[in-house]
Amino acid sequence: MTMKVSLDCNKIRDWNSFHEEFARVFGFPAFYGKNMNAWIDCLTSLDAPEDGMSNVHCESGTVLTLELENVEAFAGRCPEQYQALIQCSAFVNWRRLEVGEPSVHAPSFRY
Repeated sequence: MTMKVSLDCNKIRDWNSFHEEFARVFGFPAFYGKNMNAWIDCLTSLDAPEDGMSNVHCESGTVLTLELENVEAFAGRCPEQYQALIQCSAFVNWRRLEVGEPSVHAPSFRY
């Protein structure tokens, strides 16, 4: 079973809107720190609802597809946020693999 979450990158203009949009789409908790370390923590727990890090969950052993819409314009408009998204997405999965857990999400790009 594959789960998909879509996020419209046209709504991202800066760091604040980046974190606001991800928090809205994923239902990050009120204590979300609005930084990439907190973002990594929230996405690392997608298959652990008991962690309380998001309202979006996937079953253990499955991968959530993060469908990023309008990503080409986003990459041009917000190159720092785009690169952080790529690098931190990879880090989420690396972090899990390091402790023997499977990858939990996969970014997908829609131009």
